[in-house]
Amino acid sequence: MQMTEARRWRFKGPEMEGPIARWYARVRGTKSQLDAYREQARLLTNGLPDGTRVLEVAPGPGYLAIEMARLGGFHVTGLDISHTFVEIASDNALKAGVAVEFRQGDAARMPFESESFDLVVCQAAFKNFTLPGRALAEMHRVLRAGGTAVIQDMSKDATHADIEDEVRDMDLGRFSAFTTKATLEMLKRRAYSSGQFERLVAESPFRTCEITTEGIGLQVQLKKEQNL
Repeated sequence: MQMTEARRWRFKGPEMEGPIARWYARVRGTKSQLDAYREQARLLTNGLPDGTRVLEVAPGPGYLAIEMARLGGFHVTGLDISHTFVEIASDNALKAGVAVEFRQGDAARMPFESESFDLVVCQAAFKNFTLPGRALAEMHRVLRAGGTAVIQDMSKDATHADIEDEVRDMDLGRFSAFTTKATLEMLKRRAYSSGQFERLVAESPFRTCEITTEGIGLQVQLKKEQNL
């Protein structure tokens, strides 16, 4: 009971366990979305050398982490607070025939040594963290000097039309499309605008960031400075 309450305290919104997590895995696992994950994996890892250590924070069903591992040469790890997602993602990796280590843990207290990764990715989850400053500090801690963190999430400035376009491209059935649009409208309330994210980063060890927006999405790129 105590552990469950602690997990909820660090995550806004419904707990992603059991049937809710399995529903999310199905909704995000359509062919068009898997194709999108494949392209995102290519863009995120473009130019990285073999042996690069990659951490995805809150990978959910693991689709993006698996696509990064498919590219070969990278050591990919996923950290999620949901026990169900860790099980689903591990099973998906096994079926895909790739080696990804999925671990259960908290983004605000990561179970990794400092300077363990060259790239940290967090997609569609940061807005749910109730300790966003701690999560940023942990990303900075586990990154090696010169490493990069990329946060991709929903933008608070997304319009209703942006959400309609996003769901249309997901290739969902009528009911799933309706519930997904309703969910995105709800999630938008706790998403960050570019200005809000800049202020959050300014108070973190990263200090500065580069932000781009497109459609419903917001991408934040952060760099850990080289040791002098």
